[in-house]
Amino acid sequence: MDSQTIINALLLGLLEGLTEFIPVSSTGHILLAGHFLGFNSTGKTFEILIQLGAILAILSVYATKLWQMLVTLPSDPKTQRFVAGILIAFLPAAIIGAVAHDFIKTVLFESPRLICVMLILGGLVLLFLDKLDLKPRYGDVTNFPLSVYLKIGLFQCLAMIPGTSRSGATIVGSLLMGVEKRAAAEFSFFLAMPTMAGAFAYDLYKNRDILSVADLPVISVGFLAAFLTALLVVRHLLDYVSRNGYALFGWWRLLVGGVGLIALIVWG
Repeated sequence: MDSQTIINALLLGLLEGLTEFIPVSSTGHILLAGHFLGFNSTGKTFEILIQLGAILAILSVYATKLWQMLVTLPSDPKTQRFVAGILIAFLPAAIIGAVAHDFIKTVLFESPRLICVMLILGGLVLLFLDKLDLKPRYGDVTNFPLSVYLKIGLFQCLAMIPGTSRSGATIVGSLLMGVEKRAAAEFSFFLAMPTMAGAFAYDLYKNRDILSVADLPVISVGFLAAFLTALLVVRHLLDYVSRNGYALFGWWRLLVGGVGLIALIVWG
C-alpha cells in the first residue's frame, strides 16, 4: 500500500466526517474528491464503509440519550412511539436502497457531472427555504405525528442520487413539514443511525467476495479520520443552525458544485 493512497484515504475520511451530518452531501464530496485525486476503491466500498466512523461518532455523542431510550422502551409509550417513528422514516430508504443498490453504485456513483448538478440544485433549495417565513409546528423530535415521520423518510429517498445529501433531504423535508430548524437537524441525526448502519451492513455483504485484507489499512485510516471530524461536527451543528439557519450550506453547495463542473469541463 503506497503512501499516497494512505494520504488520499486520510483526506477523504476527514471530508466524510466533516460533511456527513451537514446538508452538503458527504458522498458527493468524497466521490468528486476521489475522482480528481485519482482514488479508486474496491467496488466503491471505501466511500460507504468509512461512514461507520461517522455512525460511531453520533452514537458516542448521543450515548446517554440512547441508553435512556433503551431502558424506558419496554414501558414508556412516548419512547415506543419515537422508535416507531424512526423505523417508519427508515423503511422507504431501506427498501429502495436494497432494490436499486447495484444501479446506484455502478451508474449514479460513476457520474461526477450529476453530482455537481445535484449539489447546485440542492444549494438553491436550501437558500430558498432559508428565506421563507416558515411557521414551525414541531420542536420535539420525539413527538412528530407518525405521518410526518413517514414523509421525512420519503424525502430521504432522494439522497439515493449522490450529491443530493441524506441529511439535506431529511432536513428539507422536515422544514417543509413544519419542523423547527434545530429539531430538523436533530431528527436527521437519529434517522442517520439506522440508515447509515443499514447501508454499511448491506454494502459490506454485497461486496464480501471482492474485499480483501489489503483493503483494510485504507478503510481503517478513512474510518478513524471520519470518526474524529464527525465528532466535532455533531457536537456543534445544532447550536449553529439554531442561530444561523442553513444558508451557509446552500452557498457551500453552490461553490463546490460550480467549481466541480468547471474542473470537469477543463480537465475531464
